[in-house]
Amino acid sequence: MMYDLVVVGAGPYGLSIASHAASAGLNLRVFGRPMASWRDHMPRGMLLKSEPWASNLSDPKGRWRLDAYCAEHGLTARHAEPISVEHFAAYGLWFARHAVPEVDERQVARVTSGPGGFTAVTEDGETVHARTVALAVGVMPFVEVPRALRGLHSSLVSHSSDHGDLDQFRGKDVTVIGGGQAALETAALLAEQGTRVRVLARAGRLVWNDVPPPWERPWWQSVRSPHSGLGPGWRNWFYSERPDLYRRLPEQTRARIATTALGPAGAWWVRNRVEGAVEVLTGHEVTAAHAVPGGLRLGTVSREGATRTLETEHVIAATGFKARCDRIAMLSAGLRATLATLPDGSPEVGRDFESSHPGLFLAGLMTASGFGPAMRFVQGAPFTAATLVRGVRRRLRTTPTGGTIPVPGGSRSSSPSPVHG
Repeated sequence: MMYDLVVVGAGPYGLSIASHAASAGLNLRVFGRPMASWRDHMPRGMLLKSEPWASNLSDPKGRWRLDAYCAEHGLTARHAEPISVEHFAAYGLWFARHAVPEVDERQVARVTSGPGGFTAVTEDGETVHARTVALAVGVMPFVEVPRALRGLHSSLVSHSSDHGDLDQFRGKDVTVIGGGQAALETAALLAEQGTRVRVLARAGRLVWNDVPPPWERPWWQSVRSPHSGLGPGWRNWFYSERPDLYRRLPEQTRARIATTALGPAGAWWVRNRVEGAVEVLTGHEVTAAHAVPGGLRLGTVSREGATRTLETEHVIAATGFKARCDRIAMLSAGLRATLATLPDGSPEVGRDFESSHPGLFLAGLMTASGFGPAMRFVQGAPFTAATLVRGVRRRLRTTPTGGTIPVPGGSRSSSPSPVHG
């Protein structure tokens, strides 16, 4: 059987795409453990940094919103009141039950291209054929760990996304690397359970987000600094509400924004849980790490060039994710080689989220360099789902059933003019 679309991934982006695709009448399959990152890779007690009203999965009629879930389950979804990761994950499962065809919880191990489209091979060996594929694989394939920490045993070094539970660190000494929300909230949770914890950040100082302005406020304040799903202000509003226009910015501008916009920062509600409770070493970068009895010894250098060493039992690298093409391991080597990339190594996508390989669509973090910072957050899922499914339908119309989706002649390592207009 040849499906119109296979969706790989069942997080906020994958589920939203599947809902829009099903509503459009596409014959599709959806693979992945629903909300896996939220259920398996975030510790209990974490809160969602995004505003509840900016954390909706997307169905075409807007029926299955987070506030509807909260109302049905006796929860609140108010502005400036963060909800727990557990509740958000449960919302995603509720959305999947109501708005998405049955999700096959098996993982896809390999995607290859060939005549007529693509073949997806599941972890247990089943092959599924589709004319188009949408990869919505989240962030887990793109874990980034500082070079000095790579290769050390997982008992000594882990990534913040490795932990759905921090209990193993009770009574231990842990160093958290990073200055963003993941680092700071992980440190707060560790301190609150009795772990001796310090934060080591490369930046010269920690950055804290302000308490958001009230939802209801004088009109002139709203005009000066509008609310948006990425925070107040016109710049954030542009990133949040107009990713279609963001994509039209010059490549150099987009590259600069990608490295500077919405940089590492802690939420206002975690600040008082860190200050006075967690040792913070700012302006330090890890340059060396060696296993020693009882843990590991870190060598660091300050921004002024001063070196120091410290010993700790475990390091948690809360150092984010880099969506590079060479990390999309489920794509066959031949298929990966056809993907045009941007200078940061991420895949180039066209106006409908189609990659340079016709019929292969991408979503989420992989598209942030093209469509802007919203793609790093749930906020980007509604725009992505509607736009991507339109692109899938366009691709299917241009490739009659039984026809052959054209395969590009070769890859490009730099970014020329935008793909597909």
